[in-house]
Amino acid sequence: MIRPFKIRLAALMLSFAALTGPAPAQDFGAYLAARTAGMQDDFREAAHWFGQALAADPENLYLMEGAVVAQIGIGRIETAIELARRLDDAGGKSQAAWMALIGDQAQRGEFEPMLADLAAGRSVGRLMDVLLTGWAELGAGRVTEALAAFDELVATPGLEVFGLYHKALALASIGNYEAAERIFSGSDSGPVRVVRRGALAHIQILSQLERNDEAATVLRDSFAAESDPSSAELLARIESGETIPYDVARNATEGMAEVFFTLGVALNGEASDAYTLLYSRIAAWLRPDHGDAVLMTAGMLENQSQFDLATEVYAGIGTEDAAHIPAEIGRARALGGAGDTDGAIGVLRDLAARYPDVFTIHLSLGDTLRRAERWPEATEAYTAALDLVEEPVPEPYWAVFYSRAITLERQDLWPRAEADFRRALALNPGQPQVLNYLGYSFLDRRENIDEAMRMIEEAVAASPDSGYIVDSLAWGLFVLGRYEEAVEPMERASLLEPVDPVVTDHLGDVYWAVGRQMEARFQWRRALSFDPEEKDATRIRRKLEIGLDAVLQEEGADPLRPVNADAGN
Repeated sequence: MIRPFKIRLAALMLSFAALTGPAPAQDFGAYLAARTAGMQDDFREAAHWFGQALAADPENLYLMEGAVVAQIGIGRIETAIELARRLDDAGGKSQAAWMALIGDQAQRGEFEPMLADLAAGRSVGRLMDVLLTGWAELGAGRVTEALAAFDELVATPGLEVFGLYHKALALASIGNYEAAERIFSGSDSGPVRVVRRGALAHIQILSQLERNDEAATVLRDSFAAESDPSSAELLARIESGETIPYDVARNATEGMAEVFFTLGVALNGEASDAYTLLYSRIAAWLRPDHGDAVLMTAGMLENQSQFDLATEVYAGIGTEDAAHIPAEIGRARALGGAGDTDGAIGVLRDLAARYPDVFTIHLSLGDTLRRAERWPEATEAYTAALDLVEEPVPEPYWAVFYSRAITLERQDLWPRAEADFRRALALNPGQPQVLNYLGYSFLDRRENIDEAMRMIEEAVAASPDSGYIVDSLAWGLFVLGRYEEAVEPMERASLLEPVDPVVTDHLGDVYWAVGRQMEARFQWRRALSFDPEEKDATRIRRKLEIGLDAVLQEEGADPLRPVNADAGN
């Protein structure tokens, strides 16, 4: 199976009191429904039920906070701000509400009130507080104080990169490109790269300094043109001599949007997706043209299986936006997650027709078609992707050859499939998934058995906890007639993959071969309960009726070799 920068910021983790606090005095049913929806990250349902519960108990602080979180989750930031004001006026202390109120102040340019509130204790954590202070001071026209705030973080171990990044953006926003470039290039302290946008800011700043050759070098080093046509277009503009405008953070409000986004990136994978979503939603609301924040928002929603919301967010990125292609690929993925496979394929086919030279589109189409088991079409899409890759093919592309090999093997186009499997191994020698798939295919075809066993043994050594790979080893021993040796690895594979129908079926066969027929029948019945493919289910039922030996005889296969049966079975 084919299964950015992170920092632990435990102090910023949010505990949603609304989901665990005391029940309201009225409409207990709405409260329970809201709480259940909140725990399931179903923001639409949570927003509805928290609203209904609040109508019955309008002064309940826990319901207010839950409603704020839900409203931010579905992107209704203005509604969340209204609720946050109510909560704040009632004396509630809620990070989610304060984030909404800070976002409101940032959008309105209310920098002095924001500074006063931060000084009075409206805190979302020291890192965010200091970054916001820096941008608010800049918005208020106090450059020296702003830079001093960022320098406070530069002097704090573990937080230096955040201070440097935002200091560079602030300097660029007031036209001091020379000082900003020194930070990005590392002339003063080492190169600064917090997020992808950091590279973009550096490129824009170099271009503003009439150093387009250096800007082009940074661009080539940072972005893969074959998977990002917007980068190729930007490179062409730079090489033509055009001066690229600086727009990553042009003012304090945009700088604060970047604060929310930067911390969202840092929290991604470290905090819950529901919490990270607060940051990306507010960043995208503050700056709707922030494609990276919009993409992060949709990705967080996908991670929470909120596919309809994710689809809406992806669809909001238009064709003129540099993030359009990844957004459309994401929209297809979200449609697929919601079960609309045909819709996902339609989106990707349309995208491939409009951008035939973009590798990632064809790759995504191939993956989607492969999951739908539309093997010939998947092969065609993978081939279109590989046709865009120049020789010598880089090592990471082993996975594309591997995926295409699977589609070819499923069409019984074995010579072509074997060639792709071997090409994948040539690019990534020792890759356990490829070794396992190719080795198992050889076993299934009863050819190259010695090579197959060597491949599978190497795969097991590389991935000893993969039940599928351990199953291949045990099955290889079974094919070789070494039934007693197959028992231990097959039992281990079953423990690693306890509800897999193929592994469980294989365990039954191994037990039968060593004379443990009662246990074999038990495992075959278990395999049937795990929803195997129909052809496998038919064979398992036949084995239960007449036994493995008789099934092999019906199939014209070699019989099992005699063994000393366990008298107890």
